[in-house]
Amino acid sequence: MEPALIGTRLASAAIGPLLKKLLVSDGPGAGLTGEARAVRLSSLVSFRGEKRTLAEKDVRKLAAALVERSGGGPGEAPFPADETEAVAHTLGTTLLALGDLDMDDVQAVRLGHHDLARRLRTAAPAPDGLSTDSVLYLESMTEWACLHILEFFTQRSTFVARSLVEQTRGQAELIAKIDEVIRRTPRADGHDAEFERRYLAHLAKKHGRLTIYGIDLHDSPDRWPLDVAYLSLETTGAGPADRGPGPGDHGADPADPLHPQERRNLAVTRADLALARHDKVLLRGAAGAGKTTLVQWLTTSAAAETPAADGMGYLHGRIPFVLPLRALTRHGERLPAPDRFLSAAGCPLTAPEGWADRVLAAGRGVVLVDGIDEIPEAERGRARDWLRALLDTYEGNRWLVTSRPTAVRDDWLAPEGFAELALSPMSPSEVTTFVRRWHRAAGPEAAPYEQPLLDALRTAEHVAQLATNPLMCGLVCALHRDRRGFLPRGRKALYEAALSMLLSRRDRERDMGAPSGLVLDEAPQIQLIQRLAYWLTLNGRTQLDRAHAESIVAEAVPAIQEASAHDPGAVFTHLLHRSGLLREPTADTIDFVHRTFQDYLAAKALVDHWDIGVLVRHAADDQWEDVIRMAVGHARPRECAEILRELLGAADRAQDPQTLLRLVLLAATALEHATEVPPAVREEVLARTAEVIPPGDPDEARELAAVGRLVLDLLPGPEGLSDEEAEMVVITATHITVDAAIPYLARFATHPALDVRAQLVWGWQRFEARPYTESIIARLDPTALRFLLTDDGRAVELLRLGLRPDQLEIQEAVSDEQATALLAHCDLRQLVLARAAAGRSLEAVASQNNLEVLSLQLPREVPLRLASLPATAPLKRLFFRFSPEGGLRGIARYQDLHHLALGSGALTADSWRELAALPHLTSLVIDADSMGSCPADVVLPAVGALHLLPGARTSHSLEPAAAAFPALRQILGRGVALHGAEHLPPDIQITFS
Repeated sequence: MEPALIGTRLASAAIGPLLKKLLVSDGPGAGLTGEARAVRLSSLVSFRGEKRTLAEKDVRKLAAALVERSGGGPGEAPFPADETEAVAHTLGTTLLALGDLDMDDVQAVRLGHHDLARRLRTAAPAPDGLSTDSVLYLESMTEWACLHILEFFTQRSTFVARSLVEQTRGQAELIAKIDEVIRRTPRADGHDAEFERRYLAHLAKKHGRLTIYGIDLHDSPDRWPLDVAYLSLETTGAGPADRGPGPGDHGADPADPLHPQERRNLAVTRADLALARHDKVLLRGAAGAGKTTLVQWLTTSAAAETPAADGMGYLHGRIPFVLPLRALTRHGERLPAPDRFLSAAGCPLTAPEGWADRVLAAGRGVVLVDGIDEIPEAERGRARDWLRALLDTYEGNRWLVTSRPTAVRDDWLAPEGFAELALSPMSPSEVTTFVRRWHRAAGPEAAPYEQPLLDALRTAEHVAQLATNPLMCGLVCALHRDRRGFLPRGRKALYEAALSMLLSRRDRERDMGAPSGLVLDEAPQIQLIQRLAYWLTLNGRTQLDRAHAESIVAEAVPAIQEASAHDPGAVFTHLLHRSGLLREPTADTIDFVHRTFQDYLAAKALVDHWDIGVLVRHAADDQWEDVIRMAVGHARPRECAEILRELLGAADRAQDPQTLLRLVLLAATALEHATEVPPAVREEVLARTAEVIPPGDPDEARELAAVGRLVLDLLPGPEGLSDEEAEMVVITATHITVDAAIPYLARFATHPALDVRAQLVWGWQRFEARPYTESIIARLDPTALRFLLTDDGRAVELLRLGLRPDQLEIQEAVSDEQATALLAHCDLRQLVLARAAAGRSLEAVASQNNLEVLSLQLPREVPLRLASLPATAPLKRLFFRFSPEGGLRGIARYQDLHHLALGSGALTADSWRELAALPHLTSLVIDADSMGSCPADVVLPAVGALHLLPGARTSHSLEPAAAAFPALRQILGRGVALHGAEHLPPDIQITFS
């Protein structure tokens, strides 16, 4: 019988008087006097206490009368007639439980009749042996009875008064608790808000302008708005995302939608959006790659008065703390606590007491720690301890740490939850963008030089090799403009030309005269400035006190004939203000405008002093790599030969293989800078390099790629290489992003090994789309190969050439228009589709009726229903980031499904029953909270691997798994606490990660 019909019969039978007999007619007042603060239910029932008017047998008679009256009338009986007595007895027992509930009348009314009925059924013994109809009748009958009982409570003369008293007391308690919370966590007052306004304005002004080298020629300013000059670069993951699969990769994570060979470069993202995806990032990048400029961009985006555009709004409302380590430790002092962040970084503003602590404790901060590599290696451990202490104390903030690539080992901050990313070299398209912006900023006089330089970057290899990061690209633009379209060849020549431009020609050609009161030629200025570079490099520093810098220059001035006639203080001032190489980051410190100039001049000083022992002793120190390379460039043939032989000798004495490889590669890199080298030495270096080529593993392959363009001439193959060797050399070549790498990689385009072809697809994103597509992508055998599309450029090329792969991975950066066109163009067996918003591309998935593997990587706010999937596709593997909206009704149509990943979101009992209809399901990934909703009668007989993802609860029992998964052999708990393993067979492997 329907519950509504039972209610109609109960109402027509006038059950009110019957139920009213269960309650006493009077009771306590509002509870303002005496100790009685609550009117307990046990004092209100008529079969308990001093005013008892009914006995247990009377309550059972009332229950029998209720059953009789609700069952009367025409129509269907609510339960079998032969169960009438048992039903009445059970109802009587349930009503008697009213006196056992530990609550008062106000609490009962607050619960409502549904929850009160549930409490009664829980307190009473469970029905035993009754039919389903009888059990359903009792549930409805109990709820109707509770509805009338609560109505009686609210009609009592004392109830309203007591409710008001309880409400007042509850409000008073709540106010007291809120006051205590406020007392323990003081809110920022008006002083904090006013200071933050001034502080953000200061940061926006300080970091909102950028020097573009050479753009200050003639009448142009030397600093430009950051939003004009900034170029957004990309980052890649430093771990599995950019390596080939290793022997251990084939034990695939059941939650991973990709085969190990296909799990490449999923971490590609814009550098300035890295903190939107990860709250903690260690960002590696070579000198001049744009790390500090990125810190400036993040700072100004957070400091903007309105949310920044182009995805940067995620920083709005956060407070940036810019912490350049070179400035924080210039005197060897301890790294600062939050209350000293501003003063240590040179901010002139004074914050309200405790302000930084309040910001970080509230999780509102963006902590930007710039330059781990710019402090001595011995101090980096202390810097990590300092950072760990901050992380342990403050949660919810965003953290960015920058470093040169080899300054700290891999996974240096991984235990603290940092994602390790690397700034990618500028792609040809990014170089083009930079060149166009540079010439636009430089004014109309520079316009005629823009296209010739772009042509040179495409056709002249030695020029393209130099323009791989913003610093070098800016120098190339400046020199090309300054020399009326003619560029020097080689790195050493480039720096010589840059120094000439900065030290002498700039002021002379602008007819500046002697603004500092003296004139010095280029050579004496270099002699003096390289003394500063030498001291900084020898002492592992990038910054020194102004007083110390002045003393170094003053000591050297008497020996420099052209400078000796001038006051040393005036000479120092001239170098600081007119050389273009030095700057004052604070009032009492000096450093170089960029570390690369320091390295170049330190190398020159070391060669001039012939401190070869110093070079070799520091050969394994990452801060000395560029110094050694440039020293070889400065050295004469005999000196060059000695340096290279000493490097090889140091490699022979190395205690570990990694150091040996680094030193051999350093010698090979340095060889590229040498002007003249004895043939025997060159052959020896090349022979030793051949010992590590082809590389033995992906790490060696990437380190080999750091040697640069020279490596391409040494890499063998594909003839004579095993499949593994071929993969390693292809990994190396795809990390050398020069146009000359494309012809080499094209030799492997017809290679049969899947790992080789997969690495070639991964390398697609690192090169200009069209030439790489035509030379390599168009020639690949697509069998078992997933084509990774990271942007519209690659999607357009795929469509232009009419290529129809049957496996695609379409990342978020591909527009909805291009993604839709690709889906219409291809008949796919496998598809990974990542979208940030709903669109036509999601609708187009339904037309892919041959899909065997489908992974939909969508944010929670983009709804997805199973009905949107292709109805007749022979799906075998299906992956979701979040469980589908509306449950799993209809999933049974995919009878061949053997792997299912449902992501976050707990399953309902109905969804569990839908899963039970999949006979071949062997691997399942679900929210750990779903285990609690698994019905006892549900069995998934074929599931052998179960992967549990973190849910709302922190601890989960494995007991339901024993009955639900009889074939279970492996359980993986990612970020969840599991207990109850004693209920499982002992041969089940349980792994936590």
